[in-house]
Formats: sequence, structure tokens, C-alpha cells
Amino acid sequence: MHPFLAPDFEVKWSTLTPETIEPSIRHALAEAKENIEKISIQDATKATYESSFMALENATETLSRGWGRLHHLDSVSDNPAQRAALNNLLPEVTDFYSSLSLNPRLWNVVKTAAENIDLHAVSEIQRRHIEETIADFQNAGADLPDDQKNRIAAIDAELSLITKEYSEHVLDSTNEWSLVILEEEKLAGLPESAKAAAAANAKAKDLPEGSYRFTLQFPSMFPVMQHAHDEDLRKTVWEASTSIAAKDPYDNSGLVWKILKLRQEKAEILGHQNFASLTLQRRMARNGHNALAFIEQLHDRIKQPFLEEAQQLSEYKAAKTGEPAAPLEPWEGAYYAELQRKEKYDIDDEALRPYFPVQGVMDGMFKIASTIFGITISKKKTKHDSPESGIETWHPEVAFYEIYDSKSHTKLGSFYADWHPRETKRGGAWMNSLHTGELGEPHLGLIIGNMTPPVGDTPALLTHNEVETIFHEFGHLLHGLLSQVPIKSLSGTSVAWDFVELPSQIMENFCWERETLDLFARHYQTGEAIPEPLFEKMLAAKNYMSATAFMRQLSLAKLDLELHINPEKYMDRDLDEVDREILADYRAPAKTQSPSMIRRFGHLFSSPTGYAAGYYSYKWAEVLDADAFTRFQKEGILNPETGASFRNEILSKGNSAPAEVLYEKFMSRPADPLPLLTRAGLA
Repeated sequence: MHPFLAPDFEVKWSTLTPETIEPSIRHALAEAKENIEKISIQDATKATYESSFMALENATETLSRGWGRLHHLDSVSDNPAQRAALNNLLPEVTDFYSSLSLNPRLWNVVKTAAENIDLHAVSEIQRRHIEETIADFQNAGADLPDDQKNRIAAIDAELSLITKEYSEHVLDSTNEWSLVILEEEKLAGLPESAKAAAAANAKAKDLPEGSYRFTLQFPSMFPVMQHAHDEDLRKTVWEASTSIAAKDPYDNSGLVWKILKLRQEKAEILGHQNFASLTLQRRMARNGHNALAFIEQLHDRIKQPFLEEAQQLSEYKAAKTGEPAAPLEPWEGAYYAELQRKEKYDIDDEALRPYFPVQGVMDGMFKIASTIFGITISKKKTKHDSPESGIETWHPEVAFYEIYDSKSHTKLGSFYADWHPRETKRGGAWMNSLHTGELGEPHLGLIIGNMTPPVGDTPALLTHNEVETIFHEFGHLLHGLLSQVPIKSLSGTSVAWDFVELPSQIMENFCWERETLDLFARHYQTGEAIPEPLFEKMLAAKNYMSATAFMRQLSLAKLDLELHINPEKYMDRDLDEVDREILADYRAPAKTQSPSMIRRFGHLFSSPTGYAAGYYSYKWAEVLDADAFTRFQKEGILNPETGASFRNEILSKGNSAPAEVLYEKFMSRPADPLPLLTRAGLA
């Protein structure tokens, strides 16, 4: 009757049609409101932990299930009717969720119950649940006067609509552009894999034989930027990629300032100087100034090697062309960096691709996880494989897996994997949860990416960078599926945002160790491991231009923090001018200034909060992961005891204790930033 709300663990995706969205979500909304009312009307002085905190925990479960499935489909299977239904419901659902912390009767019950509950009579995890819930209410404005509460609710509703519009502009403007090339000679320098993918894309669009079609999806455009000898071709693709969401009718410039104004207003109403202060108060950094100081300290450590890399690359180009050394054009950087890398290390991504067929990578990754974390992973048949008995997915390319504990054989969870780009799917890579099980029940999650697709009979052959992305998202997935926390809102990845990337980023380390590479890096035709000379070249090239890559991440974090700490300094000015001002010390000299990526920076602006004031967390968590991995290096890369410790102290614990406490239990000390700089060759 309401397919989006069906309690089935294995989702029947074919029943989740646009016309069923509104009835499903409205039914769930009514049920959630009724549940909240039941909690709110009880005598607050007699409220128990179960009738207040646990009742609130369970009150919105059906709505969260339906709304989560809808948002997931919006990300991977966009269509006009579905989009219209979601946008129609968005203000109402946002208003409901915002209203919870601003409901005075509900707050009275929760606050009174917290005061009356004997904290010695409840478990440690229940005490944590009480503390976190009270903090959620207070941070959201539960103690504010009514007029301010109403304004907060209005801001949340407006933010949900504007950020959704921002995200749609990015997707629609990405899909609007394509480039069809009929002369193969214009593609000189491009790897065969990139040409084959472009030819397959053209064929799928019914273009004439001999056509090559390029899009702004990363696996299509980046090989052009990295390998194409034709400078005009690279410039054309660069100009298109930097104009995503920058021109009418998709220009996000005005939306960025609206979002920043609303976030700042919300922060001020809640008693904070800025949005960063509001957002980071319960994260490891604690406030925006600490996060900014962290970024600036790293910047100061690597600025000199960064500038030296840029100067060296311009000298390399001069030597190749016979022209005087000068700053590069933005469409030249990736090209000359790759040319130099090939010359210096005699290696390029294409030499490694045959060793990284996507299924082989997955299978080997599972072996690694099984060995160190004590789990077993098996692939199940989908409807695409077996129409009669297979498990339903939202697209034929999607695979489905189950995870069991190796010792107890208990089912820990299941997950979907969807790795290749489509026009109906947003860019990037991510992990999400579709169902958080009660303690002892399985969880359901998903991992998504936009990797190089298969071409004809050749399987999808990945770059090493894409392999790292798969390991990264799988780390997030393990954090969700191996969780053993009895309270769902404290389970899995529901941790401090600057801690959430530790499990994902630590997995990337296994992509560089010979012992673990041999478990998944096998030639798709011969089954041979990466030859030792090629592996040595990989390692030698590992930190090539590492200061440049490091500085790019710092620049994105700096841009984010400046906009959310000092918005009044930049408000309503030209976005490109603001970008140049903030990042003057974070960019290499260039002949042509790049338009700001703020207009397409989905991490910051495609949801009401997302990574806003939090992009620094990637580097913060890199400090944690590089440090934590030193324990694996010391005790054995595939040491099951070290893996069990990481599973028990980090992966299974969710938000059951503060992030610092969990980290120090695993490492027996606070984090040390030196291993990160050492790993990057910048110590």
C-alpha cells in the first residue's frame, strides 16, 4: 500500500514509483506526528527513559526509512516525476524534523526526564544517549523564545529547498554539455581505454559510426585533461567543466550567498558568532578557529615544496616546448604533470589499469577485510542475474552482498554496490545506510561511485586512484555494518564529522602495500600480480606532486572555513574575486584565473549542512589514519589481532563514546601529525 515504507530488509525497488511517493511519505509523516504527540502529552514528572528518550528514538523510524529511500533514488535514478514529488514534499518534511527540537512540550518531557532519571540506574550507553539527545535539543534552539524558534524552522525549510535547487543545477548543467568528435587524430595521446569509452558513449546515443562523445563526468573528461596532446581540446573541456552551474539557467552564484546568509542568521539566533562555531562545537576541532588554525599550520609546512613543484613543472614545460618558463594555463597542469610523471618514473595510470578489474578489486578487498576484521563476504544473485529468485536493485549494474561474522556466522549486514556513471546519477562517490539494525540484527548499506565503466567485452578496468576510492567507501561501509551499538542514533557512522573519515581513509593504505596489493591487483587476462619493477615504479611515483595534491585539499578547506567563519567579509561580492582573495596563498601562479568551484562545490552547498564548515575533516582524519596505520605497519599489515582491535575499538563503537576516547583506546595515546607528513614525503 505504501511501498516506500515497506519494512522489507531487501527493498523492492520496482515498487518505489513516483506516484507512490506522496501517499507513502504523507502516511509516514502522520504516523511520526502522532508518535511525537504521544510522547509530548505524558506527565513529564513521570516520564521514564523508555517513554521519553527511547520513544523519541523510535518515533520517526518509518518516516526516516521512506524519506531515506527517496533521497537515495534521487541520487542514483533521477527522473522528472520523482524530482517533482520530492520537491513538493521537501518543505513539509523539513519543517517536521526542524520542529522536533523546537517543540516546547516535547522538550519539557525530555528535559524533565533527564533531570529525574537516576543516571546510576541506566547503562553507560543510555547515559551517552541522554547526554547527546539533550545536547541536540539545546544546540537546535530548544530554549529559545517562540519567535526565534519559528524563524529557525523557516530557515531550515528554506535551506532544504535552496540546497536541493543548487544540487539540481549542478546535475542538470553537467548533463547538458557534451562534445562529439569525428576526427580520431584530435584524440592523439588519449589512452585506448578512454577512446573506447568515448566511442561506446557515442554508440549509446545513436551517433554515427566513428564518433567519440565526451561528457563532464569525471571518467570521461579527466583522461582528456591528463593525456590529450591537442591543447584546444583540453581548453574546451576545461572551460566546460569550470562553467558547471555558472551560467543561466543553472547559475548557482546567487544561491551560494542565500545559503551562507541563512546559515549565518541561524548561527546568530542560536547564540554563535558564525556557522562554523555552531557546527563544530561537538566535533573534535570544537570550533572554526581551531579548524582554521589546523589548516593554516599544515599550509605553512608545505607551502615551500608546493611552490617548488609548480616552478619545476613550468620549467619542464619550457624545456619541452622551447618557450621561456612561465606560469601554466589551468588546462596544462594535469597534462604536463602526467607527461613528466611518465618520463620520470616510466609509469602511467594505463599501465596499471589491466591489474584493476573492478570485480577483482572487490574480491581482493573482501579477502583483506575478512583476514583482518574476522568477517566473511559473499555476493548474491540479483534480478539481473536471476529474474526469478534474484534480489532487486535500482539498476542492472548494481551488485548485492552479505557480510557475516567469521566465528559466530551471525549475519552482520548486506549492501549494494553501484560503481559506474549514468546521466540520472549524481557525480562523486559516497556510502549511505538504508537500515540500521537493532543490536544483533543486520544492517543494510550501500556504496556508490562513478568509476571507469566497462567497454564491450572488456571489464571495467580502474585507475589506482579509483581503486583507492572503492577502498575508501568500503571503509565507511564497514563502520556502518560492523556497528554493535544498541541505540540506532549512536550507531555506525553517526560520529563526530571530523572522525567519520578515519575508517574510510585507513582502508586506502592497503592499496599501497605489496602484501595486500597481491590479493587484488591481478591482470584481468592472465591473473598475474603486478610485476615487481612496475610496483617499484608505483612506490617511487607515489609522492610525485604530493605537495600540490595536499595543497588542493587545504585550499578547499580554507575556502569553506573562511566563508563560514567570516561571511560578512565576502557577502554578495563576485564569487571569483572572493575565491582569488581567500586562496591567494594557496594557489600556484597561473596565466588564466580559474572560475571559482564554489558554484559546483556540492560537499558544501547541496544539503542544509553536509560538509559545510567541515571540509577540513578530510585532512584532520588523514592525520588520524596515517598515525593509526603505523600500528598495522608495526604489528603486521594483515595481523588479525590488530584488525580485531580496530574493529572492537573503532568500527563497532559508533558514537558510544567521544571520538578522542575511542582513538586513544586503539592507539594508547593521542594522535601524532608527523606520520601524515612522512607518508606524503613532506616531513
